[in-house]
Amino acid sequence: MGLGDKIGNKAQEATGKAKEAAGKLTDNERLQAEGHADQAAAKAKQAGENVKDAVKDAFDK
Repeated sequence: MGLGDKIGNKAQEATGKAKEAAGKLTDNERLQAEGHADQAAAKAKQAGENVKDAVKDAFDK
């Protein structure tokens, strides 16, 4: 995964935070849940990339 993927994940996380905040402001539970799900998906992808980077670093030594 490259830098673009990492930036995309951060963007997805930020979008999720915005959706969740908008849902709270408008008392829209569906939008809050959608925002929370977006954040969780982005964090899971980031964790996977961190593992991949660690494995790559271990083999590059």
